[in-house]
Amino acid sequence: MDKKSIIGLVLIFAIFVGYMWWISPSKEEQAAMRAQRDSIVAAYYDSVRQDSVTRAEQDSVRQHLRDSILAENPDAVIDFDAAANGVLSQADMRKQLGVFACNWAEKVDTITVKNSVFEVDLTNLGAAVNKVTLADYTTYDSMPLVLITPSADNMNLVFSTNDNRVINTKDLYFTPYVDGQPVEGSKQIGIDGDSLTVSYRAYAQQTTDTVAEEGDKGYVEFLYTFYPDRYEVGYHINFCGMSQVIRSDNYIDFTWKNHMNRQEKVDRSSRGSRNRNKDAEKFNSNVYFKPTKDKVDNLRMGADGSKQVKTPVEWVAFKQQFFCAILLGDAPFANADLATKTDKQDTMRNYLCDMSGTIGLNYDSEKDCSIGMQFYYGPSKYRELREMHKGFERMLPLGWGFFLIQWTSRLLIVGFRFFAGFMSNYGLIIILLTIILRTVLFPLTFKSYQSSAVMRILQPEIQALNKKYPNQDQALAKQQEMSKLQKRAGISPLAGCLPALIQMPILYAMFRFFPASIELRQKPFLWCDDLSTYDSILDFGFNIPLYGDHMSLFCLLMFGMQFFYTWYTMRGQNASAAMPGMKFMMYFMPFMMLFLFNSQSAALNLYYFCSLSITMLQMVLIRKFTSEKKVRARMAAYDLKQKNDKNAGKKSRLQQRMEEMQRMSEQMRKQQQNRR
Repeated sequence: MDKKSIIGLVLIFAIFVGYMWWISPSKEEQAAMRAQRDSIVAAYYDSVRQDSVTRAEQDSVRQHLRDSILAENPDAVIDFDAAANGVLSQADMRKQLGVFACNWAEKVDTITVKNSVFEVDLTNLGAAVNKVTLADYTTYDSMPLVLITPSADNMNLVFSTNDNRVINTKDLYFTPYVDGQPVEGSKQIGIDGDSLTVSYRAYAQQTTDTVAEEGDKGYVEFLYTFYPDRYEVGYHINFCGMSQVIRSDNYIDFTWKNHMNRQEKVDRSSRGSRNRNKDAEKFNSNVYFKPTKDKVDNLRMGADGSKQVKTPVEWVAFKQQFFCAILLGDAPFANADLATKTDKQDTMRNYLCDMSGTIGLNYDSEKDCSIGMQFYYGPSKYRELREMHKGFERMLPLGWGFFLIQWTSRLLIVGFRFFAGFMSNYGLIIILLTIILRTVLFPLTFKSYQSSAVMRILQPEIQALNKKYPNQDQALAKQQEMSKLQKRAGISPLAGCLPALIQMPILYAMFRFFPASIELRQKPFLWCDDLSTYDSILDFGFNIPLYGDHMSLFCLLMFGMQFFYTWYTMRGQNASAAMPGMKFMMYFMPFMMLFLFNSQSAALNLYYFCSLSITMLQMVLIRKFTSEKKVRARMAAYDLKQKNDKNAGKKSRLQQRMEEMQRMSEQMRKQQQNRR
């Protein structure tokens, strides 16, 4: 490294340190920020610990019903206190709900079904899945992981009746049954046998009485089937005796929504960023769907968006970084309107985004019918999703567009599962896999490293060529002489191109795999408590633009190794007129990676650090065992062979074409200079 390069690097580092000092807040400002942050955290914990069915939620539900009734009949007088005593005006109810006006209850009751993998809350209001909590997982701050957030409109079936009323099932209080037996009030139920069924019925009363025998009424039924150790939930919508009630349509709309909670750690300055390097959970949270005659598709990554799918759809999924909720139809859905939206007014610390889908269900109004579906509420594990044979694994960002990337990701998954069978430390597994990968790639990279070692030996000849051809207009002649020199030494200028091209997809596969691997989630290694997200050894308490509010040690180690690797490979290279700019870029690259990867997963930075360390060791050993005496002997043997060979002056077609291209490029450069 020459004097100018050293001065430039020192200046860059000084500017960086000075900038950090200049933007750092005072002690008073840091204290104020800490107080504000603590108050936000306290408020967040208070909100999370609230029960999902509180008096406030009941009031909001009642207000929602009040608004829907008044929209149909502005003159209606609704007294919910009176309704609680059973004296709500039957006329007002019939104006809004018609034959479904009998579906009214005093309060919202919840049936909680619990198995070994999750806990599901079902409510009689709307017969909806109100909340899903996964059993074996927690959020980044050790809170229960709520996959489906309580809301008044998580699920809603919309249809029209023959008396021209639009019925939203989210407004109806359904009658609950457990294994065919009616139940009252809120219940908590475990699964003792092979399965458990919970059904909710909304009756259509044809008589004028507010009470009628169940046998005299048709009904709409939402039937849920739960299993002991499975994330799947069977789901059927049954229509019994509804042919004279529901209008004849080819399909009816089913609305599915979720207010997504943030489950993973994120840098405060990166929260909500569309950059995958900053907010991986936001970028990887999206609505996915599978058209019947096409590949798995999704909405725009990392941004709000919507899409109308007018062709049949097999399934729809709300996916986060490591978890997903999937709705699969026994028969394809008729169509789907899908959307993701971020509410800018929602400032809750754990808010991520809103996802929704309005799905067309094929419906036969001429007879009793059943629409079969299935929910999946669980982790996005490759093997479990693949075993369902529905293409769910295509939601994982494993580089499906290029075979080498996807097969590298699949092999990594297999490697993780294999070593996890007898190793519990995933940091050691990453190191072991890195060693295996670099060993497998070594035959491909050997020629490149050997060429670099030989070029160091040829530095006297290269410096002589630089002195012989100092001007820019002599670049073509200089390049030709350089090619002859490399040929004499037995190396090819293209020797490192093929290995580099092969390694690029593998590096990209690592870049996509580690932040999306749930196997690494909340797995500790050394000072890092979660390999799936960034490790922080120092929280600044303030944000540094482009860098963040923390310092990642694995990123610093990767930066230090990359800088040392650059210095080692660049030292001894002659600083010709064309080299200073390239040298600056090579030394600038580690600093750029420091900023880009500070918020990346610790596993990714660990891999890059280990990979660079192994590469460095391989290069040192190759240079040590590359004998200058052998290189000089090879050059002498080549000169002797050329002297005795009659065809020595002939050039290959590739060499002729390259020289012709160089001449044309030189002529174009001269023409441009003459025009100036």
